[in-house]
Amino acid sequence: MTPPPDRAWPGQLLARFVTLWYLKAVGTTVFMVLFFQGYFWVLHHPTREPWPVPTLAIDDWVPFTPAGFAAYVSLWVYVSLPSALLPNFRELLRYGLWTAALCASCLLVFWLLPTQAPVPDIDWSLHPQLAFMKGLDASGNACPSLHVASAVYTAFWLRRIFSEVGAPATLHVLSVLQCVVIVWSTMAIRQHVFLDVLAGALVGCLFAWLSLRRPAAARGFMR
Repeated sequence: MTPPPDRAWPGQLLARFVTLWYLKAVGTTVFMVLFFQGYFWVLHHPTREPWPVPTLAIDDWVPFTPAGFAAYVSLWVYVSLPSALLPNFRELLRYGLWTAALCASCLLVFWLLPTQAPVPDIDWSLHPQLAFMKGLDASGNACPSLHVASAVYTAFWLRRIFSEVGAPATLHVLSVLQCVVIVWSTMAIRQHVFLDVLAGALVGCLFAWLSLRRPAAARGFMR
C-alpha cells in the first residue's frame, strides 16, 4: 500500500520505511550476498589478463587520503536508502530489477574486458584498513567503477523519492554531497583512477534514466 501523500514529508518517509520493512531487509541482504559472490568470481576468473587503466593529470590533483576509506564504505548504507524508502511492492520490484541490471552489466564488462587500477607507490602496511581491502579486491574490476555507478544511480533515485514526499532542499543537497564524497573517495584511496570514475558516472546516469523514465500512460496510472 502506498502511503498517503497528504502527510508532512517526515511522516511520509517514515511510512515508506516501515512498509514491507521485513521484505526490504531480507531482500537487500540477499542481494548484497549474491552480488559479492558474483563480483569476486568475476575478479578471480577474468577472460584475459587485466588491462591497467591509464592515468591522467587529474589523477594527481586528488591527494592520497586514507581517511577517505570511511566515505568509501559508506556506499553500502547509501545504496540501501532507496529500497528502504520505496512505498510499495511494485516500486520495490522495479528498483530491484534495474539495480540488478546495472550490477550485472558491469560484471559482464569486468569479465569480458577485465581492467585494473595502476599500482601506486604506497606502503599499504601503514594503512591496515586499506591494505585489507586491497588484499581482497586487488584493485581489479576497475573500469567502469561500480562504486561510482551505484552512488550516482542511488542519488537520482533519492532525488525522485525526496521530490515525491516534498522533502526540503537540504535533504537533496545532503544526498548529492554524500554521492560526491563517495565518488571522491574512490580516487582518494587509490582504488580507482579518473577514467574509471567517469565511466562509472556515465553508467550510473544511464541506468538512472532508464529506470526512472515512464511512458505518459504509466505516469497517469500511477497518480
